[in-house]
Amino acid sequence: MLVARRTSDFFPTLFNELFENFNYGMPKASSPQMNIIENQEEFKIEMSVPGLTKEDLALNIDSDNNLVIEMVKKSSAEESDKRQQYLRREFTTAHFKETLALPDIVKADEISAKVENGVLEMMLPKIKPEEKKKLTRTIEIA
Repeated sequence: MLVARRTSDFFPTLFNELFENFNYGMPKASSPQMNIIENQEEFKIEMSVPGLTKEDLALNIDSDNNLVIEMVKKSSAEESDKRQQYLRREFTTAHFKETLALPDIVKADEISAKVENGVLEMMLPKIKPEEKKKLTRTIEIA
């Protein structure tokens, strides 16, 4: 089962694809690029977050069993020097929030993460087949 990306769009349509990368002629901010790797024991999600530290990121599991990845970096107030001004300013702090639907086979309480060299790496361990059998039970009818 795949880890799925959840969007807030009620009608995901062709319009989303056409206008996904444009915002009135300006490039739209997007979520960082990610890789999702699966093996027998776990899913591994790698997300490109250059320049961010663990203090800049928040990972949560919401009530719908979604993994929510959010940048919470606060931009610090800059000291303004009256003798100079920006002629061009491209360094900005963007905000992102990514929501991924977790498959039923992920042990949500054992998810771990680390940030190193601009990559957020999340490990999502899977429920083993023998553990899945223990989760089932027969209900007696009275």
